[in-house]
Amino acid sequence: MSVRLYIGNLPQDFDSKALESQLANVGEGIRFKAVLDRETGSCRGFGFANVNDEKVADAVIDQFNGKEFGGQSLRVERSERRDSNAGATGRRSGRDQGPAPGTARKAVNKVVHSDAKAEEAPDPRWAGELSKLKDLLANQKTAV
Repeated sequence: MSVRLYIGNLPQDFDSKALESQLANVGEGIRFKAVLDRETGSCRGFGFANVNDEKVADAVIDQFNGKEFGGQSLRVERSERRDSNAGATGRRSGRDQGPAPGTARKAVNKVVHSDAKAEEAPDPRWAGELSKLKDLLANQKTAV
Protein backbone atom coordinates (compact mmCIF):
# COMPACT_ATOMS: atom_id res chain seq x y z
CA MET A 1 0.00 0.00 0.00
CA SER A 2 1.20 3.48 -0.86
CA VAL A 3 2.10 5.94 1.90
CA ARG A 4 1.41 9.62 1.33
CA LEU A 5 3.81 12.09 2.94
CA TYR A 6 3.30 15.81 3.50
CA ILE A 7 6.41 17.87 2.76
CA GLY A 8 6.04 21.41 4.01
CA ASN A 9 7.96 24.63 4.49
CA LEU A 10 9.26 24.55 0.93
CA PRO A 11 10.63 27.79 -0.55
CA GLN A 12 8.39 29.31 -3.25
CA ASP A 13 11.15 29.31 -5.85
CA PHE A 14 12.57 25.84 -5.19
CA ASP A 15 13.56 23.39 -7.91
CA SER A 16 11.36 20.29 -7.70
CA LYS A 17 13.90 18.25 -9.67
CA ALA A 18 16.53 18.88 -6.98
CA LEU A 19 14.17 17.67 -4.26
CA GLU A 20 13.11 14.64 -6.32
CA SER A 21 16.76 13.64 -6.83
CA GLN A 22 17.41 13.88 -3.07
CA LEU A 23 14.30 11.79 -2.39
CA ALA A 24 15.45 9.20 -4.95
CA ASN A 25 18.69 8.78 -2.97
CA VAL A 26 16.63 7.40 -0.07
CA GLY A 27 14.90 4.65 -2.02
CA GLU A 28 12.89 3.54 -5.04
CA GLY A 29 9.26 4.36 -5.81
CA ILE A 30 9.03 7.92 -4.48
CA ARG A 31 6.90 10.33 -6.50
CA PHE A 32 6.73 13.99 -5.45
CA LYS A 33 4.28 16.67 -6.54
CA ALA A 34 4.39 20.26 -5.33
CA VAL A 35 1.13 22.14 -4.77
CA LEU A 36 1.13 25.24 -7.00
CA ASP A 37 -0.80 28.48 -6.74
CA ARG A 38 -3.47 28.66 -9.46
CA GLU A 39 -2.87 32.31 -10.29
CA THR A 40 0.91 32.66 -10.09
CA GLY A 41 2.05 29.09 -10.75
CA SER A 42 4.59 29.28 -7.92
CA CYS A 43 4.82 26.72 -5.14
CA ARG A 44 2.45 27.27 -2.22
CA GLY A 45 5.10 26.04 0.20
CA PHE A 46 4.17 22.37 0.41
CA GLY A 47 3.72 19.22 -1.60
CA PHE A 48 3.05 15.51 -1.30
CA ALA A 49 5.20 12.46 -1.89
CA ASN A 50 3.75 9.02 -2.58
CA VAL A 51 6.00 6.23 -1.41
CA ASN A 52 5.42 2.57 -2.28
CA ASP A 53 7.13 1.07 0.79
CA GLU A 54 6.45 1.78 4.50
CA LYS A 55 10.15 1.41 5.41
CA VAL A 56 11.19 3.87 2.71
CA ALA A 57 8.51 6.32 3.92
CA ASP A 58 9.91 6.12 7.47
CA ALA A 59 13.42 6.65 6.08
CA VAL A 60 12.27 9.75 4.17
CA ILE A 61 10.72 11.19 7.33
CA ASP A 62 13.87 10.45 9.36
CA GLN A 63 16.23 11.95 6.79
CA PHE A 64 14.29 15.01 5.66
CA ASN A 65 12.20 16.20 8.62
CA GLY A 66 14.03 19.24 9.97
CA LYS A 67 16.63 19.19 7.17
CA GLU A 68 17.49 22.52 5.58
CA PHE A 69 16.42 22.84 1.95
CA GLY A 70 16.63 26.13 0.06
CA GLY A 71 17.29 28.07 3.24
CA GLN A 72 14.28 26.64 5.11
CA SER A 73 13.83 23.74 7.49
CA LEU A 74 11.59 21.07 5.90
CA ARG A 75 8.61 19.55 7.68
CA VAL A 76 7.97 15.94 6.63
CA GLU A 77 5.21 13.79 8.11
CA ARG A 78 2.55 11.28 7.13
CA SER A 79 -0.35 12.97 5.40
CA GLU A 80 -3.87 12.67 6.76
CA ARG A 81 -6.41 11.41 4.25
CA ARG A 82 -9.38 13.61 3.39
CA ASP A 83 -12.92 12.41 3.97
CA SER A 84 -14.48 10.96 0.83
CA ASN A 85 -17.20 13.64 0.79
CA ALA A 86 -14.82 16.60 1.20
CA GLY A 87 -14.06 16.73 -2.53
CA ALA A 88 -17.62 17.59 -3.53
CA THR A 89 -18.00 20.59 -1.23
CA GLY A 90 -14.38 21.61 -0.91
CA ARG A 91 -12.23 21.18 2.14
CA ARG A 92 -13.24 23.25 5.10
CA SER A 93 -10.94 24.14 7.91
CA GLY A 94 -11.63 22.75 11.35
CA ARG A 95 -13.00 25.99 12.78
CA ASP A 96 -15.80 26.10 10.18
CA GLN A 97 -16.98 22.56 10.71
CA GLY A 98 -19.82 21.81 13.07
CA PRO A 99 -19.74 19.37 15.94
CA ALA A 100 -18.31 15.93 15.34
CA PRO A 101 -20.77 13.33 14.10
CA GLY A 102 -22.53 11.53 16.91
CA THR A 103 -22.00 14.29 19.45
CA ALA A 104 -24.98 16.18 20.79
CA ARG A 105 -25.04 19.89 20.27
CA LYS A 106 -25.08 21.94 23.42
CA ALA A 107 -28.36 23.79 23.91
CA VAL A 108 -27.88 27.53 24.03
CA ASN A 109 -30.68 29.97 24.75
CA LYS A 110 -29.79 33.05 22.73
CA VAL A 111 -31.70 36.30 23.01
CA VAL A 112 -32.08 37.68 19.52
CA HIS A 113 -34.36 40.53 20.51
CA SER A 114 -35.97 41.72 23.67
CA ASP A 115 -39.43 40.39 24.47
CA ALA A 116 -40.31 43.62 26.32
CA LYS A 117 -41.80 46.17 23.95
CA ALA A 118 -41.15 49.82 24.39
CA GLU A 119 -44.27 51.95 24.14
CA GLU A 120 -42.77 54.77 22.09
CA ALA A 121 -40.55 52.81 19.69
CA PRO A 122 -41.78 50.38 17.02
CA ASP A 123 -40.32 46.90 16.73
CA PRO A 124 -36.98 47.42 14.92
CA ARG A 125 -37.62 44.41 12.70
CA TRP A 126 -40.58 46.25 11.14
CA ALA A 127 -39.33 49.84 11.30
CA GLY A 128 -38.60 50.01 7.55
CA GLU A 129 -42.04 48.72 6.61
CA LEU A 130 -43.76 51.06 9.08
CA SER A 131 -42.01 54.11 7.64
CA LYS A 132 -43.14 53.12 4.11
CA LEU A 133 -46.73 52.76 5.31
CA LYS A 134 -46.60 56.14 7.05
CA ASP A 135 -45.33 57.76 3.84
CA LEU A 136 -48.14 56.13 1.81
CA LEU A 137 -50.76 57.33 4.28
CA ALA A 138 -49.33 60.83 4.31
CA ASN A 139 -49.42 60.98 0.49
CA GLN A 140 -53.05 59.80 0.41
CA LYS A 141 -54.20 62.47 2.90
CA THR A 142 -52.61 65.31 0.97
CA ALA A 143 -54.03 64.13 -2.38
CA VAL A 144 -57.65 64.23 -1.14
